[in-house]
Amino acid sequence: MKNLGYYNGKIDIIENITVPMNDRVCYFGDGVYDVAMARGGKPYLLERHLDRLYTSAALVRIGMPMEKAELEKLIFGLMAKVDTGDLMIYIQVTRGTAERNHAFPKGVPANLWITLTPKTLAAQDDGITVITLDDTRYLHCNIKTLNLLPNCMAEQFAKDAGCDTAVFHRGDRVTETAHANIHIIKDGRIITAPTDNLILPGIARGRMIEIAESLGIHVEIRPFTTEEMTEADEVFTTSTTAPCRRVVEINKSATRMADKALFAKLQGAIYADYLNTSR
Repeated sequence: MKNLGYYNGKIDIIENITVPMNDRVCYFGDGVYDVAMARGGKPYLLERHLDRLYTSAALVRIGMPMEKAELEKLIFGLMAKVDTGDLMIYIQVTRGTAERNHAFPKGVPANLWITLTPKTLAAQDDGITVITLDDTRYLHCNIKTLNLLPNCMAEQFAKDAGCDTAVFHRGDRVTETAHANIHIIKDGRIITAPTDNLILPGIARGRMIEIAESLGIHVEIRPFTTEEMTEADEVFTTSTTAPCRRVVEINKSATRMADKALFAKLQGAIYADYLNTSR
């Protein structure tokens, strides 16, 4: 199959899968999701992505339709039906199907969506351009919910401005981009924002910290400002589908790119970790 979709036990190519209009995702975006990558039939950091999915569901009081081990087994079973290669595994859980009502329905089981689509990582040497925007999203960005319209609007604003993506900030504090965590390098150390309610606790971010520390690179976890970002030696992002990408331009001004050796060392180790992936 070229791709695969799953909805509450129904399996087919994505184009043939339908969902009921009363799935609460249609009215309220009432659900959570997570995304993992796989290479050669082996998912990368799947357990961590499932942990975050179950945490997000608990924070919005959605009861997961199955235990974590059962969901993992289901994902591997679905992967076996798709031609092996680089895949994106998308998992979504919505509160259920019920008549439109803001209050949670009682006794309604959650709906489970899974899609498997061909996807390769962003090229290792691709730099990205960004524009800064006020972060007007709500105050629960640590929950990976389906309410992504502000992120989509920000991404389109960046595209309209001729940039690749947008970097959010609240006051002078940098939070994250429209779909990735962002970090800076200054004086040989990495500075990354804490995983409070203002940013998503990225799986790629967490693995980046582990890899950096294994290389002897000091990681400082604290908020940083827009001024620090523009004056940093290096600026880079991490995400599941683009594990480590350098920012080469902010608001039409080139970044310094003044610590190329350290960044190349870190980026190379991160991509090697993915290429040598195992469960």
